[in-house]
Amino acid sequence: MSSKFNVKHAAVLGAGVMGAQIAAHLANAGVPVVLFDLTAKEGDRNGIANKALAGLKKLEPAPLASPSRLALITPANYDDHLDRLAGCDLVIEAIAERMDWKTALYERIAPHVAPDAILASNTSGLSIGELADALPQALRANFCGVHFFNPPRYMRLVELIATRHTRPEVLDHLETWLTSRLGKGVIRALDTPNFVANRIGVFSILAALHHTGQSGLGFDEVDALTGPKIGRPKSATYRTADVVGLDTLAHVVGTMRDKLPDDPWHAHFQLPAWLSALIDKGALGQKSGAGVYRKVGKDILVLDPAAGDYRPSAGQVADEVDAILKQRDPAQRFAALRASEHPQARFLWNLFRDIFHYSACQLEHIADNARDVDLAMRWGFGWAQGPFETWQAAGWQSIAAAVAEDIAAGRAMSAAPLPAWALDGSRTGVHDAQGSYSARAKRQQPRSTLPVYARQLFPERLVGEPPAARGVTLWENEGVRLWHLPEVDAGIGILSFTSKMHAIGSEVLDGVMQAIAHSEQTLDALVLWHEPPFAVGANLAQVAQACAAGQFDLLEATVEKFQRASLALHYARVPTVAAVQGMALGGGCEFLMHCSHRVLALESYIGLVEAGVGLVPAGGGSKLLAVRAAALAANTATPAEVFPYLQPVFQNIATAQVAKSALHAIDMGYAQPGDTVVFHPDELLWVALRRARAAADIGHVPPARPQGVPVAGRTGIANFEMVLLNMREGGMISAHDYKVARSAAVALCGGAVEAGTRVDEEWLLAVERREFLALLRTPETQARIRHTLETGKPLRN
Repeated sequence: MSSKFNVKHAAVLGAGVMGAQIAAHLANAGVPVVLFDLTAKEGDRNGIANKALAGLKKLEPAPLASPSRLALITPANYDDHLDRLAGCDLVIEAIAERMDWKTALYERIAPHVAPDAILASNTSGLSIGELADALPQALRANFCGVHFFNPPRYMRLVELIATRHTRPEVLDHLETWLTSRLGKGVIRALDTPNFVANRIGVFSILAALHHTGQSGLGFDEVDALTGPKIGRPKSATYRTADVVGLDTLAHVVGTMRDKLPDDPWHAHFQLPAWLSALIDKGALGQKSGAGVYRKVGKDILVLDPAAGDYRPSAGQVADEVDAILKQRDPAQRFAALRASEHPQARFLWNLFRDIFHYSACQLEHIADNARDVDLAMRWGFGWAQGPFETWQAAGWQSIAAAVAEDIAAGRAMSAAPLPAWALDGSRTGVHDAQGSYSARAKRQQPRSTLPVYARQLFPERLVGEPPAARGVTLWENEGVRLWHLPEVDAGIGILSFTSKMHAIGSEVLDGVMQAIAHSEQTLDALVLWHEPPFAVGANLAQVAQACAAGQFDLLEATVEKFQRASLALHYARVPTVAAVQGMALGGGCEFLMHCSHRVLALESYIGLVEAGVGLVPAGGGSKLLAVRAAALAANTATPAEVFPYLQPVFQNIATAQVAKSALHAIDMGYAQPGDTVVFHPDELLWVALRRARAAADIGHVPPARPQGVPVAGRTGIANFEMVLLNMREGGMISAHDYKVARSAAVALCGGAVEAGTRVDEEWLLAVERREFLALLRTPETQARIRHTLETGKPLRN
């Protein structure tokens, strides 16, 4: 196997929910993939795989980052196409969790797998060692487990599991490729049932089930307690079970029950009678329309097992417990939970205690170190903190003593003692500057030294790990910080917004222009980067205040300043690179569009959404799209006819459409085909710095200012008006929606001039500015802005 391992072609065996979505994410990364399944008994022999591909188009959240990526997936069947495996560098088996089925498939494919290819199973809990034993000797060295979490595009975690035969370089190659190419957080798990994340995550669900029964709390009450209030996803406990599927949960619990007979918690590896009854009658959760919860019309009902029926869901956290959870100091929070007699507080303390207890006792059996457990829970289950860092933040010694006391008093779910290392009186936690504690090696274990991790300049940190130095400040004001990383590239400035949600107000605009001027004088390039979101648009609070005070002259000056800041990015004498992750909306989108280059994290959600608050893009966005439409028309036989190139742009602006990925943003024209898409967000800054350095070294030349830009003018506006009139008369849009969309048409079409009239950039900027300010003076737009600020939601008026 080459040290320059790369996956040029891949195969996925099994076109079920997981297999098809793994294939989709490989396609997202530009990898051609063959998706195999059984041969259909009737009609198209690839019918099963083709049906799975059709299903990818309907799934939400979308597995495909762009519909065009579907073309990279080729359907196949085991009877006709096994010879295609010979050209694949990576083969991922993702069929049902049946050992006999998997081993039978391995026997069938073995003659066709290339000698240097990596063969991996996506099993969620079967023994990788037993699977390896079913392979011919020649394939065992390149075989391992690769467990994706559902949905594969969005869930960061992939667990890698070696067998006693797996060559170390196979795991190194695969970890490197999964990290950088697919954007994954890779954990190396031991070959134990359910591996790391499911072992702890499913235990946490079982503990919640147990303590729900003990406390008498309702399922909706437990979900109110075990969601964002304690740093867990909104789906909390019972909604998560419904989403995963109650039958799937039962299968994973069954694996623990059957494969872990000596686990001190084995008595709890079973489902309560009410849950088994739901499964028996086919109430499997979300996929069957009913489970713990059931939706009737707009009403959400929750099961009341005592009554044997559903009731309205109304679970809430009690005020006194809510007050405890709002305490900023974790040590005080846990002490208050333990001291409280309120049933909800008792439930939470008992739940955390048993998760701490189980995690400590199982650490040496499931993972190399505590870091892997904590990151697995962050990446695989969406916890804000893993169990060990939660324990460490709350004060290791006090929590350890409290857990030990509860074990001795018989209050814990198991009588197993805490391991000696957890009770060590000198211990302050498991994570520190030297690494994370390994119960197997009985020492701190540093982070991986694989070269791929050098690309992550600011990797995700755990509680107890020292924060990374944040570079050297070159200049700053109230809205931005200009800094650099001398150890990486002293010649490239990094501009970070410091405003809330990176909203763009007057202080940010001043900062952007000052930073560009500074960069032109002393630096080689400038990168716009900060933690997500990239920018949520203009500072609406400042806009609302100015409107309320009637300061429209000030607003006009601010809009013009916004335009000048965009132009400064566009025409800077040094390369400007936007490094984008998360939301880049409104003015944030306009800024990235004006930069000379863009490096986009795959999960970037970009759009000109001003219509949602009754406005039009006026930070140079409308101007830039009009100029681009003219450039596209220039390559045709009728260069003055720009209207066809404005139609998709107008629809996106008028409906405030947001790209659902970086690839989709390129499709929509917010980003350009030559822009770089990065799959691992922690590599974003490193790649952007490299892109900026390359642009500087080859000699950056700012673009020429456009002159004589043909516009669609009155004819284009009239064409858009016809569509809008039909929509208004059909009740599809309101009168003010019509007005806003017409203003967008005017800005894109260059104003009420003759079609084909040639104008300059300043003309287009003046038109978009005028339309923006006219809308800003209307009561309807002002009401939309106030409503958005108060509720976070758009107003249709």
